[in-house]
Amino acid sequence: MNIWLFGYGSLMWRPDFDYLDRKAARLHGWQRRFWQGSHDHRGLPHAPGRVVTLIETTGYCDGVAFLVEAAVAAETFEHLDHREKNGYQRIDAELGFRNGEVVSGIVYVASPENHAFLGPASLREMAHQIHRSRGPSGTNREYLTRLADTLRDLEMADHHVFELEAAVNGRQ
Repeated sequence: MNIWLFGYGSLMWRPDFDYLDRKAARLHGWQRRFWQGSHDHRGLPHAPGRVVTLIETTGYCDGVAFLVEAAVAAETFEHLDHREKNGYQRIDAELGFRNGEVVSGIVYVASPENHAFLGPASLREMAHQIHRSRGPSGTNREYLTRLADTLRDLEMADHHVFELEAAVNGRQ
């Protein structure tokens, strides 16, 4: 059976795997937060960057769902398990599409119990950390900017992301 995969961070703009379909989707009961440390992509072991994870809440998170073909699902998830190795785990989720359809899917979440979880911080502290962090995949600032731009392109709002972007860019 084909599998829907929900992306809410870099998967939205850099899906480096094959997929059959791509749709805007919403995940209820979760919100995106820059609370996960990145020691391997947007930061370094001694100076982690901040990337997004999901926290359980009464809100929702908008993102992109990718339909992964059953024939390549094992290979795709092996690749993604490596890409998301710094504290993320796959969980089952229900995804809603703009047409009202609801499907079962999978999402990667970095829980507060993982070794790289940084948790909440003040807007100023997060902005400073993102502004100065850099790793093998590029600057942390680029990650934030790409996420904010992708959300705007998809006409999705996320106060946390946009407020943090403004702070990093010195507008707040």
